Amino acid sequence: MAEENTPTSGNGAAQDEQKTRPDFSIQKVFIKDLSFEAPDSPEVFMREWKGDTNIQLNTNARPIDDAADAFEVELGLTVTTESNGKTAYLVEIKQAGVFIVRNFPEDQRNHLLGAYCPNVLFPFARETVADLVLKGGFPQLLLQPVNFESLYARHLQEQQQKAGGEAQEPTQQA
Repeated sequence: MAEENTPTSGNGAAQDEQKTRPDFSIQKVFIKDLSFEAPDSPEVFMREWKGDTNIQLNTNARPIDDAADAFEVELGLTVTTESNGKTAYLVEIKQAGVFIVRNFPEDQRNHLLGAYCPNVLFPFARETVADLVLKGGFPQLLLQPVNFESLYARHLQEQQQKAGGEAQEPTQQA
């Protein structure tokens, strides 16, 4: 009589390891909100250009599913440029992304969401801002790189001082 060979699951340990192994992936990058205003045009184009730019940025992260593996990270940028004491243009963008962050310790997960993910999103926002400013008829604006690692570390220090040594959710402003 022939023996029946039943396949045995020799990869059960590998499957268990895969379920607990840290996993990070980018699912989607998108513009959530976008605004461009040139309140003093066309008069601004008739005067000598003396651009003075102010940039504000903030980040926010939130879980978007019940399993808490998928997160939306939002990078908000507000760029205001004045020329001769009047607002030449204002750009507001909320560049966002959906990220899978699975099986990381909480401090590493917060670091990914508060520093690494905004670093991924920033080049997309920078390109959009540069395009809008140029299409608005203004001199090219190239936003300088941002050190999100440093901003996140500063945010953690501030949160620890406020909470007596306990870190909070990864939201930050600069």
